[in-house]
Amino acid sequence: MILLNNSHKLLALYKSLARNIPESLKVYGSVYHINHGNPFNMEVLVDSWPEYQMVIIRPQKQEMTDDMDSYTNVYHMFSKEPQKSQEVLKNCEIINWKQRFQIQGLQESLGEGIRAAAFSKSVKVEHSTAVLLVTEDILKLNASNESKFGSWAETGHPDDDFESETPNFKYAQLAVSYSGLVNDNWKRGKNERSLRFIKRCIGALPAACMLGPEGVPVSWVTMDPSCEVGMAYSMEKYRRTGNMARVMVRYMKYLRQENIPFYLSVREENEYSRRFVRQLGFFEASCEWHQWICCPQNLVPF
Repeated sequence: MILLNNSHKLLALYKSLARNIPESLKVYGSVYHINHGNPFNMEVLVDSWPEYQMVIIRPQKQEMTDDMDSYTNVYHMFSKEPQKSQEVLKNCEIINWKQRFQIQGLQESLGEGIRAAAFSKSVKVEHSTAVLLVTEDILKLNASNESKFGSWAETGHPDDDFESETPNFKYAQLAVSYSGLVNDNWKRGKNERSLRFIKRCIGALPAACMLGPEGVPVSWVTMDPSCEVGMAYSMEKYRRTGNMARVMVRYMKYLRQENIPFYLSVREENEYSRRFVRQLGFFEASCEWHQWICCPQNLVPF
């Protein structure tokens, strides 16, 4: 694999990946952040250049110092020939198989190669899926091959009433000081490693909230290093009041204005959230969201 660290090549890769949206969205979003300051110290590997078949995004070596930190030890993967991923994963030092880590991608067919490579390394794999939800403007990047969104007016949006302020509630940037609140209410969180990850996400990437009457967030949303929108949550007392919709509409408007790509995933069984995001203009993509959590047999998962 070749380390791609030239800014011109990374920009060319970003534009090229648009042709494979939605399957390439995980790496497309990661390359976006790498090209805009690289706040998570990620690096890009391709099997060849300028023609390539596989792209893997991973943290730089100095980031992966905790063998049990699967929030940091994350690989984003896309392949034009996913059935050949096994050969790449088994025969090169791209992945540190001695750590607990996760691979994220939007191609189910990557799984066979991941499981085969993991088996050869005596690593256990847990696979989970979710529904991938995208907006029309994301898919237009594929058709136009322009890595730039249309304007808010051009792409259409929900009722402008969602942008109006409600008495005693204020839309605001989510402050890092509320990382603990987010961590305590994140299903995948509630531990020290997840808290560190959340602090980095809120501190470096777009995050928004609705402040309630007491000046504390009652609804919020964040973004991860691959441009996936997530950790969205509303405190129980303030659910079904329109606060989350107001947050999402303003947040999406900001992302579009800044030409920041975004998408999200929802568990298939979560019908309420799927209906909610469809009302915001999202629809189910042609591929699914996939996560493979890998753990060496000599390490005990936390």
